[in-house]
Amino acid sequence: MSVTRSRRTRALAAGALSAALLSTGTAGVVAAAGATAPKPSMTPTGMSNVKPSHTPTAMGSITVSADRKAVKVGNTVVFTGRVKGIKAGSTLVLQHRHNGKWTTLKTTAVVNKNGTYTIKRTFTKKGTEQVRVSTKSGTFHSSPVTVQVS
Repeated sequence: MSVTRSRRTRALAAGALSAALLSTGTAGVVAAAGATAPKPSMTPTGMSNVKPSHTPTAMGSITVSADRKAVKVGNTVVFTGRVKGIKAGSTLVLQHRHNGKWTTLKTTAVVNKNGTYTIKRTFTKKGTEQVRVSTKSGTFHSSPVTVQVS
């Protein structure tokens, strides 16, 4: 008899703890978003019609590598990479760091069906170029790579 009572007590405690954790998590998300919690209402069939929030959960990423780390002025560098969470056909842009800010260059590529891309860029000025690949909207970008132009 005590084993059954012990199991019931544990099940009740686990259920109460789960409910408390879920409600705390929901309250934290609502407070962070600054929105009110959706209020359920019943449909004629007795089913709740609460709709999920439209908080973006998808993450995207871009990788990049250069075929050369050092080139002469007028030579072309080929940047290749892979994307995740970004649709095929999306436009990618090449950016370089200029005076401490990322500036978009007039060099673009389109994401292939397999999630890869290729961007070719001819550098016309000597110096160290720090470049990265970004979505046209600027939502996602790669880590920077450095090319020495001499």
